[in-house]
Amino acid sequence: MPGNTFGALLKITTWGESHGKGLGVVIDGCPPRIPLDERMIQSMLNRRRPGKSAASTTRKEPDQAMIMSGVIDNMTTGTPIMIMVCNKDADSKAYEPYANLFRPGHGDITYMAKYGIRDWRGGGRASARETVARVAAGAVAKAILDRENIEVFAYTMHLGGIRAKKCDLDVIDKNMFYCPDMEAAEKMEERVLQVKKMGDSIGGIVEILARGVPPGLGDPVFDKIDADLAKALMSIGAVKGVEIGSGFEAAAKLGSENNDPITPQGFSSNNAGGILAGISNGDDIVIRVAVKPIPSILIEQKTIDRSSKPATISTRGRHDISAIPRINVVCEAMVGLVLADHLLRQRAIQ
Repeated sequence: MPGNTFGALLKITTWGESHGKGLGVVIDGCPPRIPLDERMIQSMLNRRRPGKSAASTTRKEPDQAMIMSGVIDNMTTGTPIMIMVCNKDADSKAYEPYANLFRPGHGDITYMAKYGIRDWRGGGRASARETVARVAAGAVAKAILDRENIEVFAYTMHLGGIRAKKCDLDVIDKNMFYCPDMEAAEKMEERVLQVKKMGDSIGGIVEILARGVPPGLGDPVFDKIDADLAKALMSIGAVKGVEIGSGFEAAAKLGSENNDPITPQGFSSNNAGGILAGISNGDDIVIRVAVKPIPSILIEQKTIDRSSKPATISTRGRHDISAIPRINVVCEAMVGLVLADHLLRQRAIQ
């Protein structure tokens, strides 16, 4: 199945299914002598692990990272790094009633159209569980970026109609939704519990901030760094839109309003989101992603079976109410992988 590899110099290939024996990633192109151990990977995986918020599934997975190759004495060797995570709490029984039905909002019908077969056990590769491998790879990218003092943060700005009115990065680790506004975080929890009782789900907006990115990253014309960032984030299953800097608001602005004046001290605004002509300008890179509601809901919906006969479905089982906040660290990981890849590409031409 093609389409499982991402990156140019820092290349990752992920594998595994939601209800298979495990998942993992092979990372090729990581430079040698980068400090890396399983604890560093685990710290990111723990943020993605289910059960940490009211919006999460009840599936209990320890998501214990195992480094299988490419590291010795807690240092990368320059050879391919393989990281594996075993599935411990996979239970396919809840999916058996839907084995011949197409769940609305899921990839069941499109996987069947493409391959003529699909993994009905939780969606297989189409499941959000696939992202555990991305996060493990993102930990390796973070280790590369740490040496350059580049930081990436992802935080919730909108969830189920509740918007953050403040952006205090010091509080994002102090609430279950990684929201930069504590008051909004409390309202988000109330909203999630309300929607959960309804048997429905909600979406939201996650903002990603990259600090310390040097100017010059990104390649014309088709490998612009914003193009690669958009692809990386759109490859996450629940993401339906990406904007950088002023994003869609730029469409309603005058050029004189949207341009960022340049002074001897730097840019006086950041409508560009840290990127000009597809190349980083040294300012903060600011990205926002639109996250759709989880498609698995208890409310009865119309669908068809494999014979195209009409049917109804109420999707029971262990599901998130929202992909947020578990998706936040996935966004962080994908942005980190793009930045690390382009950092290595820039070094290759200097």
